[in-house]
Amino acid sequence: MRVKAVNGLRNSSQRALLCRRAVTLFLLWSGVAFVVETVTPSVHPLTQAGEKVSAGILTFEGRVAYQYAIEEVYWRHRIWPKENPDPKPSLDVVVSQREIAKKVEDYLSKSQFVADQRGWPITASELQAEMERMATHTREPDMLRELFEALGNDPLVIAQCLVKPVLAERLVSQLTGRNGAGAFVSNATAFDAVSTLTTQYKLPEISVPLDCIDDEWTVTTTVNAPDARETSTTVWTGSEMIIWGGSNRLHSALNTGGRYDPALDTWTATSSTNAPEARGSQSTVWTGTELIIWGGFDGNIGGGGLLNTGGRYNPITDSWSPTSTTTAPVARSDHSAVWTGSEMIIWGGLGCGLNCNLNTGGRYNPSTDSWTTTSTVNAPSARWEHRAVWTGSEMIVWGGSDSMNALHTGGRYDPSTDSWTPTGLVNVPLGRVHNTAVWTESEMIIWGGVDETFHDCNTGGRYNPTADSWVATSLNNAPSSRDSHAAVWTGAEMIVWGGVFCCPVIDFNTGGRYDAGIDTWTPTGTTNAPTARANHSAVWTGSEMMVWGGFNYEQQVYFNTGGRYCAQGHPSPTPTATASPTPTATGTATATPAATATATPTSAPSATPTTTPTPTARPTPTARPNVTPRSRPTPPPRP
Repeated sequence: MRVKAVNGLRNSSQRALLCRRAVTLFLLWSGVAFVVETVTPSVHPLTQAGEKVSAGILTFEGRVAYQYAIEEVYWRHRIWPKENPDPKPSLDVVVSQREIAKKVEDYLSKSQFVADQRGWPITASELQAEMERMATHTREPDMLRELFEALGNDPLVIAQCLVKPVLAERLVSQLTGRNGAGAFVSNATAFDAVSTLTTQYKLPEISVPLDCIDDEWTVTTTVNAPDARETSTTVWTGSEMIIWGGSNRLHSALNTGGRYDPALDTWTATSSTNAPEARGSQSTVWTGTELIIWGGFDGNIGGGGLLNTGGRYNPITDSWSPTSTTTAPVARSDHSAVWTGSEMIIWGGLGCGLNCNLNTGGRYNPSTDSWTTTSTVNAPSARWEHRAVWTGSEMIVWGGSDSMNALHTGGRYDPSTDSWTPTGLVNVPLGRVHNTAVWTESEMIIWGGVDETFHDCNTGGRYNPTADSWVATSLNNAPSSRDSHAAVWTGAEMIVWGGVFCCPVIDFNTGGRYDAGIDTWTPTGTTNAPTARANHSAVWTGSEMMVWGGFNYEQQVYFNTGGRYCAQGHPSPTPTATASPTPTATGTATATPAATATATPTSAPSATPTTTPTPTARPTPTARPNVTPRSRPTPPPRP
């Protein structure tokens, strides 16, 4: 059994000690007065945090202190990208007392809204049932134990401070008819600052194994999940998967999203306040504290549709702030982006009203909210739908389309000198689009896609920037030819999954694990795998590949379902150290208006089709010679 270490804390007593110190720090930081007392075994350590929970009294200040303890657990697991030159800061550096208090105000306000709308408050039995559901369905049992320990393993505190926010969010979503409560604005602010609690709760047992089973799939919940979509932004923060934007035929472009917490097995909607305009085909990076999205296509053909705006999303505060448009690159979609540790570099894409390709770019610095133009001297030729990786010192871009041909050229951009160097052509793979690329710490591996012959392929290549050389990936046991699949790098393997073949059209729920060290493929299991799909998202959590969303071309169905694929056998990265002071859900799909397949309805009401004109397909390479035209849509109307 793998033992997960959290910043070197290898047992529950050490974690509990850190949590007590974190709460003490928070209370000193926030100015909340409390008395330090000797803790006896019968008294939970966190009941000394300014409120007498044991007497059935929970103050607002107490809830804020407990919220800080919860956020501290999530922050310890938060990924601090290795590209960031500075050490990961402590939580109190990245979030203020007021922001923590605002989260408490929000869930109390939503709880009051539920009471006002239903005529009765959230009941103790509802809270107990949700607590037991979390313990039974958690996908990260070790982290859930940490959360329970951070709240003193007190079932009353867990019910009120961990469970109630989740349940209030879900009930507001159901009562307002929204798929997620992110757009909820409550007029109910008259909640009690001090709650008198007399109900007895029972702490449920977390009996889920710590480790997943290699080569097995587990379905993710669809309760309160975002609307079905494809081509959405997706990142893994270390403690949750965040998805945002994308498109489907009912809504065209979307500016909604959700956060999936595997420890609680719950979805929470991302705020829509100050969120960027709806879009798809945008670029995305994760900085360690924020998700930054930029550019894309809003589906408005008549108005141009391309965007040079963006937004920065903070998951701790559930808040958006816009990116500057001063000296920003020209509007575009289907471009690339990488995070260097201090800047987001975007490059290439479709621009000029979808009539031209670009070989320009920009560097966005979030600390100054400013843009710097990238050089075009020796830059690769203009293109869109290429792939990009960050090596630690350079951005490598390769492949893509010039709207006539799939390209096998690329370039390496050094931001320290603002200069480009072309990638080598010896043994270079066939050019391609709709392929995937991962960075292994020494090589960029590209695989699959529609190649220069206008056929789907199952070939690939490994590019070594030090030697400026290419080596082909093995075809032995490789997955079948496909495009629009997803890929992740585990630290030892590249896992590819899903995608679509043409022609005839075949959607896949199969994949493969490629070991670059020995140049071999192993197929992924299909038991409990998600429904076949393409244009979905995938992230690597440290032990599992999580996939979500996408589109099935054969059935013409968009998905808001997903799954977690276990890939054990390799050490998981330990959570980034901080500077702190001391039941399987049923797959849900949304069918397009023309769909013939019957789709299981989602837990939220289906949205009404918009009157936005359906955008035409983005440019694709010229038609394949001597083959039957694709019977699937060209691709479904993506922004």
